[in-house]
Amino acid sequence: MTKRARRVVAAAAKAAMPGFIKPQLATLKAKAPSGDQWLHEIKFDGYRVQVHLDKGKKRVFTRSGLDWTKRFSGIAGTLDIPGQAIFDGEVVVIHEGRTNFSELQAELAAGKQDRLVYYAFDLLWRDGDLRKLPQVERKRMLSDLLGENDIGLPVIYSEHLTGDGQEMFEHAAKLNFEGIISKNAQAPYRSDRNEGWWKIKTVQKGKFPVIGFIKDPTGVAALYLGKREGKDLVYMGKVGTGWSRTVSSQIRKQLDTVVSPKSKLTKPIKKPKATWVEPMFFADVEYRDITSEGLLRQSSFKGLKRK
Repeated sequence: MTKRARRVVAAAAKAAMPGFIKPQLATLKAKAPSGDQWLHEIKFDGYRVQVHLDKGKKRVFTRSGLDWTKRFSGIAGTLDIPGQAIFDGEVVVIHEGRTNFSELQAELAAGKQDRLVYYAFDLLWRDGDLRKLPQVERKRMLSDLLGENDIGLPVIYSEHLTGDGQEMFEHAAKLNFEGIISKNAQAPYRSDRNEGWWKIKTVQKGKFPVIGFIKDPTGVAALYLGKREGKDLVYMGKVGTGWSRTVSSQIRKQLDTVVSPKSKLTKPIKKPKATWVEPMFFADVEYRDITSEGLLRQSSFKGLKRK
């Protein structure tokens, strides 16, 4: 611990340990920063989780402050550390070499914890408030704390790199990670969305036949999408963002020309608000992932073309 860190901890030592701390959030950017003042970490696709240790008592909170101690009891139990500490990190499931949100949802839905992993990336409290310390100092203290107490799986220290963030982002994209988080090495921890943390996200792109839509007064509120699997047309979910009011009206005019009395899916689904169409138009869509149910996740409309 540096002299500055000792002074900060000593000054805060008399303060009572806080309850849930509103998390710091990253600002979305198109390109990663470069320079030694930035730390670059892999962006994990999971649940943001805060773990509180208070002299043997352990509590786990979600990003919004919900108490999920029982759901993540295995992780909390692994953090067998004396005194007081507050960790910030992400609970994930690693599937085929990367974190997978759909697999995480399935694990939690089944009430299981065997595959859960906690990537700890920040230390907010250690027998005193550390949030005023620089990011790089908090990470150093986090690494030391985990190492000194022989903390192992399912808890992992989130490593970082310095230097060219864009190069790291491009490598992350090739490996199909969600993206990277770039953090100002000298910045304190602030409970809001700010420029201290940047997020640079990868996206996937695809063309999907439009099989239906939901009307709004002047256009469309959402598009239902499908996918060809051999001779079958299967449901892929819907997209409801990415267009202006003018574009929404244009989409509606085009789809109104191919309205069908029933769904063209091989296995029909119930969608009471749907107006079904012949799959003559394809939507260009950006999306983050495909869920375990086979549906697009975090989709955004980019364009419409006729077959």
